[in-house]
Amino acid sequence: MKAIIPAAGIGTRLKPHTHTAPKALLHVAGKPILGHIIDELIAFNIRDIVIIVGFLGDMIVDYVTKNYNIKASFVEQKELKGLGWAIHLAQEHIIDEPVLIILGDTIFELNLSKVLSSDYDTIGTKMVDDPRRFGIAETDGEFITKLIEKPENPTSNLALVGIYFIKSTDLFSRCLEEMVAKNIMTRGEYQLTDALALMLKHKCKIKTFNVEGWYDCGKKETLLATNRYLLTQIKTIDSLPDVIVIPPVYIAPSAKIKNSVIGPYVSVAEEANIESSIIKDSIISSRAEVRHCLLESSLIGNSSSYIGAYHKLNLGDSSEIGY
Repeated sequence: MKAIIPAAGIGTRLKPHTHTAPKALLHVAGKPILGHIIDELIAFNIRDIVIIVGFLGDMIVDYVTKNYNIKASFVEQKELKGLGWAIHLAQEHIIDEPVLIILGDTIFELNLSKVLSSDYDTIGTKMVDDPRRFGIAETDGEFITKLIEKPENPTSNLALVGIYFIKSTDLFSRCLEEMVAKNIMTRGEYQLTDALALMLKHKCKIKTFNVEGWYDCGKKETLLATNRYLLTQIKTIDSLPDVIVIPPVYIAPSAKIKNSVIGPYVSVAEEANIESSIIKDSIISSRAEVRHCLLESSLIGNSSSYIGAYHKLNLGDSSEIGY
């Protein structure tokens, strides 16, 4: 069993943070997004993982090789021509065995054992209020009848949430090749949804499975919402000297905090330094410095420094605000 994680996107909606770090390495609830995904795969004994990297991909390679004892392969995506193109580049890894594809900004809670025991190819879906942001599936109640990428006028609100279990790998590879050879594109990109739609045309039976525990990390607001939820699932540190901790929070062991109020819903990453501050509903990234301030609903990037005042911030890596 092999997993493929496309993680080459530039994360436009999460700038300025993605100017200096891949989206998959942004911190949420104590670890990078990618770390949550890999940990979940390992929990189901999936240790053969292919990661598709692009901008700042060497940072992803470094993170995975330093932190995980798994069989990791890396495929470079030099051109951002869509998710279908990304998977097409990894075709040499899609041979003779089922493959699980999980998008690199998708944190999920799911009993994968039920999915992996399916007799059919199957796609993770969830009912959403606005399906225009997603690929959508139409079904006859049991099998998918139609797949459409980001429709202007949706005929279904059953959204594809970024988890795909492919058993028919030979047909899947041929449909990826057909998509590229025939230049089948949607909105100027090769979409994975279009390759899967070709599988339907070739009479492949594809089912859906419900993914209630799906947490989007694609923009600041959803990243903070995901942080809030995940923090409720982990053990909060009980106390620190001269610090009031209001659970749920995550504070890395190497973080230094003095004379502050932390929480609720705050994640503090490795080597962060916080002094004389009140912080809630925020993510403080690695090596960031926060002093003499009040923060709420904020993202503070790696190695950033913020001193004094009350704001809602979206401060990228290696930035400085002070007096």
